[in-house]
Amino acid sequence: MLKDLIYVIPKEKHSEKNLNEILTAHPEIKFVSLIAIDMAGNATDEKIPISLFLDDITGFLKGTIQTDGSSVVLPGIATLNNAKVDMLADLDVNWFIEYNNENLDPLTEKPIGTLRIPCFLYHQNLPVDSRHLLKSSVQYLKTTLADLFKKYPESLSNFGIKYDDIESITATCATELEFWVKTPNDKARVEELSTSQVLQEQYWSKIHGCVKTSLEQSLSLMETYGLEPEMGHKEVGGVKAKLNESGDLTHIMEQLEIDWKYSTALQAADNELLAKSIVKEVFRNNGLDVIFLAKPIDGVAGSGEHTHLSIALKLKNGERINLFAPPIKHFLSIFGYASVMGILKNYEIINPFVSSTNDSLRRLKPGFEAPICIVTSIGNSVDIPSRNRTVLIGVIRDNKNPLSTRFELRSPNPHTNTYIIVSALFQAMLDGIKYAVTSGKTEDDLLAELSKKPGEKADYLETSRAYRSEDDVFEDFTDQERQEYFGKAPNTVYENLSALNKYSDKKEVLLQGDVFNDKIINSFILGMITKWIVEINNRIIPNYIEEIRSCKMLHSADNALDLDVANWMKVNGLRHYLLKDSYSNQSLFTKIKNATEKNDYAEVSDLQIELDEKIDELRESYSTYKKNLLDI
Repeated sequence: MLKDLIYVIPKEKHSEKNLNEILTAHPEIKFVSLIAIDMAGNATDEKIPISLFLDDITGFLKGTIQTDGSSVVLPGIATLNNAKVDMLADLDVNWFIEYNNENLDPLTEKPIGTLRIPCFLYHQNLPVDSRHLLKSSVQYLKTTLADLFKKYPESLSNFGIKYDDIESITATCATELEFWVKTPNDKARVEELSTSQVLQEQYWSKIHGCVKTSLEQSLSLMETYGLEPEMGHKEVGGVKAKLNESGDLTHIMEQLEIDWKYSTALQAADNELLAKSIVKEVFRNNGLDVIFLAKPIDGVAGSGEHTHLSIALKLKNGERINLFAPPIKHFLSIFGYASVMGILKNYEIINPFVSSTNDSLRRLKPGFEAPICIVTSIGNSVDIPSRNRTVLIGVIRDNKNPLSTRFELRSPNPHTNTYIIVSALFQAMLDGIKYAVTSGKTEDDLLAELSKKPGEKADYLETSRAYRSEDDVFEDFTDQERQEYFGKAPNTVYENLSALNKYSDKKEVLLQGDVFNDKIINSFILGMITKWIVEINNRIIPNYIEEIRSCKMLHSADNALDLDVANWMKVNGLRHYLLKDSYSNQSLFTKIKNATEKNDYAEVSDLQIELDEKIDELRESYSTYKKNLLDI
């Protein structure tokens, strides 16, 4: 019976006639859910009876469905006194059917299905959602490139083609998904996890038990949905599980990665949303928790979601050309070099959309292969492509397959809003391309500028900075050198978001073509600032309070050495500094609370930096104190 289920309604079948026929033939599909993505990356989800959809297909497809703006993150746009938001179905991407295997239809004995329809959000007849941003940026990319090709035909000469040879331009994207898997209610053993990571005991090792079953089922289901999975494997994080008396694995704590095939930009972002849903549900059905946080465990590798980008031309003769692949002997084409340069030059105004949460910035620290520097690597040799895993943007090349040439942005994480960052990346790439094409730059010119040393003047890139390194940026540079050459990484969400106002000239790149606008950007900032403040005060500080109170004196006076007493005094001093108020002194927690009440976000940011430093110091001091005790 299950083989009769349908999982995808392709975009070619989105007419009223086809939908009526398909849904009537599959009565197990009982619900419709309109999926919109707000500025925070949250996906709407609801259960609308399929009968209502069939009775008013025209209304659903043409945008008469409404929602309350308070249910989505659109601050400064959908206000309490003007909250109506319209939902318009996207007819140009695939629609998926999600099945609930725990709820069978009594008539068909098949699992109940929900048709998930991606859509756009409109407020006062203007689009206000993340999906529409990406759609607009792709359209602007295509029209701008077409105009450049037509006006500057010499830019295509190395490819041996003319403007009239081009049938279409396609912007492609792919993401990878890293995540942690654990047995519910098991606590992380940080030191054991950290040791296993340093020894690389888990990376690409064999998968066992219910984790193996879950991964295989996830890959199979992804294939059923047409996502074309390419690989699933262990990542660097994790420890060996234990067997209980029944022979089942317990104390599971593993990091995995799943990759699948690229697609057009908007479809790729939708596919990622589906992949996350599949993974979470399949692993849950096997009794496992899935964690998509960027840094679920301090001191252990976080989870990234590398984002791959490329641009292709389809010619009228059927041939496909990768616009980044060099038609002559070079690392990249003019368009490839220019795109990398555009992203690097403007990354300060891209980064706020990439890392907009406390969790995401905790991942971006030296020592965990996490990209913290605005720098690229393109390889040591044109003939032998190489990979540098310490840079922000990697260039992936295969001399035998030019169509695979692409960029890999290594900073996103599983909670990054892919729709927004890909939009911002395309805008930045166009900025670099317009510079290169209109100024008549050659591949040699652009390679020289990309490879410039700090202090060397350039026509496009900034004089004080370097943008390319084939070295290990963590091991071969000091902290000061990294900051001078490649820019200072933001420490807090507030610092990162402030870049959107600090770099007003670079922000103009986002506004080109009316893709982004000030209202959308300010809404994003407001939403993320609110989330940052609420999380600090209502989640981070309460968790720290619990941790501080668990740091108790463990020695007794009759068997303690003077070193034990000194170690404890240091621990207790930190506990008081962080948590304990007196008539004459406020604790660090109280200072943060007071700064929050004053809306002094700059002070909250500074205090958060101090808080993180003090918590790290407390953890290290308490560990030192415990390790010197014979009896606990």
